[in-house]
Amino acid sequence: MDAIVISRGANNSGMLLLIQRKNDPFKGKWALPGGFVDINEKLEEAAARELKEETGVGGLDLKQFYVFDAMDRDPRDRTISVVHYSFTNDILPVKGSDDARDAKWFPLNELPDLAFDHRTIIDQFIINMRYER
Repeated sequence: MDAIVISRGANNSGMLLLIQRKNDPFKGKWALPGGFVDINEKLEEAAARELKEETGVGGLDLKQFYVFDAMDRDPRDRTISVVHYSFTNDILPVKGSDDARDAKWFPLNELPDLAFDHRTIIDQFIINMRYER
């Protein structure tokens, strides 16, 4: 489960919320907020919980975007991610917590090196959103 949160306020051309991983794999790399679904959760609830736990951001209207299921997307095991997204007009205050060392907003055109297949996820999201406007 991963979450894409983009601020598209009047003073910026798009800022993406990322977390810095506290643990392996990809310890220290930046990634989309996310994690695993608990047995008693719906997908959207899991995405909202992970977003809140790792960044402090809550109360957003999350929508399902796409399923990423490449066999090698996570070195630990076969992991399928149902990606959710939300837009906000504000740069919300964030703080890395739980298994995130840090949380920070990045300009969409200046993203750091990302963990897992998160660059692919973000690129596909940007392409799809251009066609849906």
